[in-house]
Amino acid sequence: MLKWKQERNGATALLIQGARRVGKSTIAEEFARNEYTSYILIDFSKVSKAVADLFDDVSDLNYLFLRLQFIFNVQLHERSSVIVFDEVQLQPKARQAIKHLVKDRRYDYIETGSLISVRSKSRDILIPSEETKINLYPMDFEEFRWALGDDATIPLLRAAFEKKMSLGDAVHRKLMRDFRLYMLVGGMPQAVVAYIETNNFTEVDTVKRDIIALYEKDFGKIDSSGRAKALYDAIPAQLSRNASRYKVSTAIPDDKKDRIMSVIAEVEDSMTVNIAYHVDDPNIGLALTRNEDYFKMYASDTGLFVTLAFKDKDITENVIYEKLLNDKLSANLGYVYENMIAQMLRASGKDLYYHTIPYAEGKKYYEVDFLISDRHKIAPIEVKSSGYKSHKSLDEFSAKYSERIMNRYVIYTKDYKRENGVEYLPVYMTMFI
Repeated sequence: MLKWKQERNGATALLIQGARRVGKSTIAEEFARNEYTSYILIDFSKVSKAVADLFDDVSDLNYLFLRLQFIFNVQLHERSSVIVFDEVQLQPKARQAIKHLVKDRRYDYIETGSLISVRSKSRDILIPSEETKINLYPMDFEEFRWALGDDATIPLLRAAFEKKMSLGDAVHRKLMRDFRLYMLVGGMPQAVVAYIETNNFTEVDTVKRDIIALYEKDFGKIDSSGRAKALYDAIPAQLSRNASRYKVSTAIPDDKKDRIMSVIAEVEDSMTVNIAYHVDDPNIGLALTRNEDYFKMYASDTGLFVTLAFKDKDITENVIYEKLLNDKLSANLGYVYENMIAQMLRASGKDLYYHTIPYAEGKKYYEVDFLISDRHKIAPIEVKSSGYKSHKSLDEFSAKYSERIMNRYVIYTKDYKRENGVEYLPVYMTMFI
């Protein structure tokens, strides 16, 4: 956000995109408060008709700005004030007006909105090209630690990662406890606040259920038949099967993926999910051989994923809470860690890809969980939910594509080590890859 303010200097508006309840409104107002002499925040979810109607005609900007200053009792200053359009999708004409407002150059503009609603409400307007878009994800592990008053751990971890050093049993055990807590609570700001204020997982789970219910309601805006909701709700079951792809026909019986491609694309655009696509010929240009017929779908927040897996049962029946808290997560619940790694890679700006290699008999597959670009080559990643160090899939991939590989990673639950050309990373170091 600071980079946008300094480099664009009013030439574009900033559009903060993200799923519902990830903190877009909060961060926009905090930025406005800290970085400008004054600001006006227009929340279109509760604004008066008088304010909303101002954007029906923006031919006289002097009148528009004068009215806004009187209504909000805020004095605007040229090139040192910002106007925030919160939930801008609820007043599409305000977003359409961005073209003229930016050209005027008197003030800066920040827009926030969830992509589901932004897209559905923007179909009948001229979308402004004068927007710089940034994505806001759920809080990552570092931000979670900040919320708990810890700003020292992650810089120390980064230094250890860069020096390729192990941390020792005692430190590692503490970090794993901290990380498992993050997996359970998740990175949705309301859930984090609930944990800090109550220290009660039932309260946290209630908040997460409310957010899931909100998402499911939003999915109705994508597809009123309920297919988008069904795709989202089936994520835990799909991952638990350890299949090589998301099977749409299982999530939505009597339907085929090619008939709901647009629904899948809009669910992905909503940023409530992260999708990893199969790469048919893994090389530096991973996107060049992306196969959209084969994909895996993950929840954008692992805390929500934990609740989603048992959303039709009481929290006391949610075995993931109990097993994660007690460090007893069995191999058949390893998909929780896989979802977490997908979330961490996506939050660090990486697109998600994976690759499968058929067994000699062709009926089963070796699967490399994630592939990322690594300088002029690629890096395969295999995820383990325990300290188990076997990595047959990684070995098969490395043998087949050895000349294309820069680094090889096994992400697991033990301390850092490097052995036979493979880096074994504790899960909390994933963010540094």
